[in-house]
Amino acid sequence: MPLIDHVILITGAGGGLGATAALALARHGAQIILLDKNIPKLERIYDAIVAAGAPEPVMYPFDLAGASEAQYQEMADAIAQRYGSLQGLLHSAVEFSAFSPIASYKTKDWGHALNVNLNAPFILCRVLLPLLQLSRRAAIVFTSDSAARKAQAYSGAYGVSKIALEGFAAILAAELEAGQKIRVNTLCPGPVDSPLRKRAYPAEDKTAIPPMSSLEPLYLYLFGDASIGVTGQIIDAQTFKP
Repeated sequence: MPLIDHVILITGAGGGLGATAALALARHGAQIILLDKNIPKLERIYDAIVAAGAPEPVMYPFDLAGASEAQYQEMADAIAQRYGSLQGLLHSAVEFSAFSPIASYKTKDWGHALNVNLNAPFILCRVLLPLLQLSRRAAIVFTSDSAARKAQAYSGAYGVSKIALEGFAAILAAELEAGQKIRVNTLCPGPVDSPLRKRAYPAEDKTAIPPMSSLEPLYLYLFGDASIGVTGQIIDAQTFKP
């Protein structure tokens, strides 16, 4: 159980990749804080983790886009009170509805996507960095999209947010590198049979792409001791070999 002493917060924990990571990390001993606004989805991954005989997780219903900065700080304070420190933070929550031309975007939809995909990771990092700093070693992992940096047409606010998120991760990694305590990396899952992939490419033959479970070794690597000293990297699941 290599992650037995790790407390890891996962955003979008009720979603496809978030739930996949939560179950994989919990099976290896991590105490998982499941954060999502969808309570039924939180309950499903909670039950799956308990059924696997892993440490009982904590459900934290939370709306990343609608929460105030005070509510973000309340979350951090609650984690500090219960655990004292934090060893991992996985940004897996994502807002994407469909490919759409910029000309047809509504301002409200644009702002909502940026809030979930970019602003929320920034606020979470800011309020949780003090708890991560209290750990001997800690990891922050962002989730990006390998197509984003190509500025793909019609990717809209989703594409813009992923481009910016990779830049934010690089800046944060550079700022924290000197302390040698918190490593910051970005995961590009590539094509996997996830709910987001189904929305983006509904006609695609999903049997031709890997299942979400294929990412489990990567999550274990990024939050385990094997990645200590690895920071500021963009890790492509299609080419990575642990």
